[in-house]
Order: sequence, then structure tokens, then C-alpha cells
Amino acid sequence: MDYDILIIGSGPAGQHAAWQAARMGKRAAIIERKPKIGGAGLQTGTIPSKAMREVAYLVSRAEHGGMRQAISADGRSRHGLLAGAVRRKEVVIAQQESVILQRLLKHGVALIPGDAAFIDAHTLQVSDASGNTRQISAEVILLACGSRPRRPANIPFDKKTVLDSTSILNLRHLPDSLLIVGGGVIACEFVSIYAALGVRVCVVDSHAQLLTYLSEDVVEVLADSFLGMGVTFHMQERVTEIRRDGDQTITVLESGKQIRTDAVLYAQGREPNSEKLDLAHAGVAAEGGWIAVNEHFQTSVPHIFAVGDLIGRPALASTGMEQGRAAVLYAFGGATHVSAENLPMAVYTIPEISYVGKTEKEVQAENIPYLVGRAYFKDSARGQIIGDAQGLLKLIVDARDEKLLGVHIVGEQASELIHIGQLVMNLHGTVRDLVSNVFNYPTLAECYKLAALDCTHQLDTVKNT
Repeated sequence: MDYDILIIGSGPAGQHAAWQAARMGKRAAIIERKPKIGGAGLQTGTIPSKAMREVAYLVSRAEHGGMRQAISADGRSRHGLLAGAVRRKEVVIAQQESVILQRLLKHGVALIPGDAAFIDAHTLQVSDASGNTRQISAEVILLACGSRPRRPANIPFDKKTVLDSTSILNLRHLPDSLLIVGGGVIACEFVSIYAALGVRVCVVDSHAQLLTYLSEDVVEVLADSFLGMGVTFHMQERVTEIRRDGDQTITVLESGKQIRTDAVLYAQGREPNSEKLDLAHAGVAAEGGWIAVNEHFQTSVPHIFAVGDLIGRPALASTGMEQGRAAVLYAFGGATHVSAENLPMAVYTIPEISYVGKTEKEVQAENIPYLVGRAYFKDSARGQIIGDAQGLLKLIVDARDEKLLGVHIVGEQASELIHIGQLVMNLHGTVRDLVSNVFNYPTLAECYKLAALDCTHQLDTVKNT
């Protein structure tokens, strides 16, 4: 065998799998078909969109200083902001790419450019951009090819006016108006970016609520923020046609409405990057391109593993990293990597949303007696200082044993704050542990104590009646 492990894909899952294998003394190589490493997480998804979001966030924070009016009145300022956001994105990508490359080289991981396809269960054929091919074999093969935006054939994508979540990152001029099809994570993040940069944004989605799997009160805060940025909504509507009309687009809805905008972002789902792997040659089972795995991330062929977006939900960079490590640990030692039971999720909108554990609907469906404690950022000193009048931290607590069932946050730094609740949950703490802890003052983290006190007041009231 040429290597102990071959990893297809250099995204977060593939990187962490390679580092883990190298730390175990294994000969590891990553095969990457793109000219740059990092996968969608670095090049076309997570990192670039969040880097652009930071510029948009700074603009939104400056609204009270009159910047919003200046942006709206001066087209050059608007386009300058987009150029700044794009530059920021490209700088961050370059920095991260350098860090990843150095780390891989430091660990002795080989990088092999090209498209990989199975010849048999242990052998891959790799074809590079020059048309050269080679065969490489390994004891273990790990698939970490990721996913890409779904691009239905009836949508006339052109990378200029009809866009997906990859091509929109390369725009160099802000459209005056943008229609976004979809109400999920990616759609909402781009709503935040472009609305904050002064674009007139319109959202079309088939559901009654954005981010349907989240708590209604949390999403309501986000929706109110969007309305404040001038976003308009066409909910419970479906798109029947998108067509170009000169330099603009016309989107036709099932209801008969026609919406004219400068550009359209189609953001409804992603597809697995598995069609070129020739999985059948290795005997790996897949459905619709998605690969089924067991609890150890083994496919239907025991020495072939799959991790990250390729295996479906939750399809997060953070979980992909842990899956890559877990697969390698099991492959070379039979060790079961124990991940935290409760995983944090974040939506990098303006304001941010983050959560861990169950929603109220899920708790109700399980017939668990519970109560809810809330703390509003505006009631904390730090919230007043930063002017966050909408932020909310919500605790869902089991009324029987007082343990946390879920934590839901919307507001500034939500993606950072969530880890406090996650640790309490994973360490099987109770809401009273939050009450007994001391938080720096003034901080947004103090909202944990305010929400916890709300809970314990309810608990003690019930006990005393």
C-alpha cells in the first residue's frame, strides 16, 4: 500500500482526519481536486461569508451615527463597502490557507492534486489538471468531499445576476435590489450581509417562518431586525420561474406575483460532491449521492469512511472536524471517540443566533415538564452599553431535576456565549449552577444569571404553593 490512509477532500473534516492520522504515526495523504486547499469551509462557504458578514455588521452598528443614510445616498460608498468586504474575505482566506498548509506540512501530510475515483476498494485513480493519471492505494480511505450549492436545471444561473451562494461571494458591485430564494441558514446570512450594506432585499420562502427548526421567539427577533433593515418578505410562496430581462431579473411566484430585481440569489439546499468517485467500484452504498455511515463513520465497506457534509446533517465545519478525528481513531485503533452529547449550532446573521439542546416544541413532543427563563440584553448593563435592544437569552429547564434542556440566544456574540450553556449541559449541571457562578460585570454572559434567576424564581414559587 502507498499510504496508511488516503483522504479525499481538504476541508475541515479532511484536515482534522489527516492531522489525527499523522499524530498516530500513520502515512497520510490528502487528495484535493481544487487548485487551493480548504474546501468549501475556507474557499467558498463558512470563512468567506463570515468575513464579509463582519464588514456588514460594522456598518449596521454604525447606523445610529448616520452611516446608513450616507450609504444609501452615495452609490460609490456602497460599492466601496462591498469592495472592502471582498478584500477582507480574501485576506482572511489567504491567512487561513497559509496556516492550514503549514500545519499539514509540519505533520508530514502529503498533498496530492487531482480528481479521485475508485478503481477498487483500496485503490484510487487520481487525474490532475494536466490530464496525467496515477493509481494510489491505501489501507484506509476516508471520504471528505463536502457539498456544493444545489443548482436546479430550470434556474438560469449566470454568476452575474442569477447567483448561488458561491458565485455571490465574487460580486464586485452591489446590486440596488436582491431577491433571495430560501429561508434557511445560508439564505438568512446573506440577507443580513446585503441588507446591512444598503441593498433592498426581498425574501421568498415556502415556509411560514424563517429557520423553521428554531424557536419562534428567537426567529421573531431576527425577523424584526430584518424588517428594520428594510427587508421585505413573501412567505409561504414558491418560485415557478426566474428569467433574465436585460440587466435585471424577473421572479415569478406561484401566486402570480412577479418581482423585478437587479439580482437573484438561489439558496435552497446543497448537493454532495460524490458523483465523480465511482463509488460502485468500491462497493460503497449511497442514496442520491449522500453516503450512509454507522456510528463510527464507516460506510458499507468497513475500511472506507465518510465524514462531513457528504453524510448529511448537521453538515457543520465544527462537527465535520470531530467526525474526521473520530473516524481515524476508530480506523487505526478501534478507539471510540466520545464527542460531547450536546453540540452547539450557530447562524451568523445580524443579529447572530446560536443554540444547543432542545427547542420548546421538541420538549413538548416528549411530554417533559419544563419551564422557560428569559433574559433580555437590554436589561443587562453591557447590553445597554452596546445598544443591543433586541438580544435574548432563553433557558429551557426540566422542572423535575432542574437540568438544562436547551439554550437559545439571539443577539451580539451569541455564537460565543452559547458555549457556557453547552458546558453546563454536557457536565450535567443544573440551572442553579448558573445562579451560583459569578460572571464578569458588565458582560453579556451575565444574562445567563438573569435567565437562571428567572427560572429558579418559578421553581421556588411552584415548590412553595
